Amino acid sequence: MTDHKTGTREEWLAARLKLLDAEKELTRRGDELALRRQELPWVRVEKEYRFETGEGKASLVDLFRGRSQLLVYHFMFGPDFKAGCPACSAIADGFNGIVVHLANHDVMLWAVSRAPLSKLQAYKQRMGWTFPWASSFGADFNYDFQAAMTEEQQQSGAVEYNFRVMDRRPAALERESPSGSEEAPGPDAEYWAGDISPVGTDWPTYRRELPGMSAFALEDGVVYHTYSTYARGLDGLWGMYQWLDRAPRGRNETGLNWFRRHDEYP
Repeated sequence: MTDHKTGTREEWLAARLKLLDAEKELTRRGDELALRRQELPWVRVEKEYRFETGEGKASLVDLFRGRSQLLVYHFMFGPDFKAGCPACSAIADGFNGIVVHLANHDVMLWAVSRAPLSKLQAYKQRMGWTFPWASSFGADFNYDFQAAMTEEQQQSGAVEYNFRVMDRRPAALERESPSGSEEAPGPDAEYWAGDISPVGTDWPTYRRELPGMSAFALEDGVVYHTYSTYARGLDGLWGMYQWLDRAPRGRNETGLNWFRRHDEYP
């Protein structure tokens, strides 16, 4: 017998209707927030950024590919990584099917990472992905949009991420590691624990890359930065989470060790 509360169909329906009211309110609030995002002032991008793509060198304007809107997912894949971040990989698993719809709605979606293009393409082939992925290797793009930090910045203990200053020094990161209280070990703890991170580097190197997404608009040849979000602001882009939030036991997470890259499950 289940330990969870049970009831009759009538009791379930009464409770469900109350929840429906709350869900509708959340939907309305979500619509309001979407409008507030669109009302943010645009900031002109003055710096010239260069990328490497499967079609050759590209500017930020080139990434629009004739559209007026550009969405960039800052994928954690640093130059020293042997594979992409598992969390970013889980999010990116949902990109393939939506890219064509966005492109036909005047929106280009790209992933951008600091690793050389050859690494990105090899990993992209391994994962079976087809969405556009550009390398910003050697450029400032990820740094400027709070999606990466230098080793010197990390050691300083004052890095801006998610619109606040954070301590990203190794000692502070150790307190956040899978062996710490925030990410308690679970059934797959060996995947995240130890000196080597899940991308094949030490933990400080892994944590110098940061996840996020940024939006840009193109008008009269001028690129504007319109929006960025980080950390749990990315939850809504993680398709897996949206389904789990509707499952009987929710996300049922055990730290960051309950999921793997899609080709690593037993």
